[in-house]
Amino acid sequence: MTLDDFKADLRNWKFSSYKAINFSIGISALLIYELIGRPFYRPYIYANNINDFHIADTLGNTFGTLTTIFFLVAILSNDPSKGNYLIKLGTFSVVVFELAHPLLGKPIDIWDIGATILTGMFSYLIYNLIFR
Repeated sequence: MTLDDFKADLRNWKFSSYKAINFSIGISALLIYELIGRPFYRPYIYANNINDFHIADTLGNTFGTLTTIFFLVAILSNDPSKGNYLIKLGTFSVVVFELAHPLLGKPIDIWDIGATILTGMFSYLIYNLIFR
């Protein structure tokens, strides 16, 4: 996949059922996090001092990675053959962002990196089950 391929895809961009499915997965992940995870799940876990194996800590990365990946796929590809590449690229990009946190004055969170990689693998699996 080259830069010219991306330019051609963007020039020929049109809404399709393929894009609708990917947008739906991405927006669903965003809404689950914003409407359930952040206001209810995370505060409940923290308030009751429950050990949920860092799920509450990594919800943002988990659902944020899903959103990022499926939005990238929906926006930058017109057919399923390029999706796997974009899933890998999206996962790698989020990991690089996590590794760049010290530049923003934040510590690197190994749990977020692990959640991002696991979510990338899960996205790859889901994508390939939907678009064989």
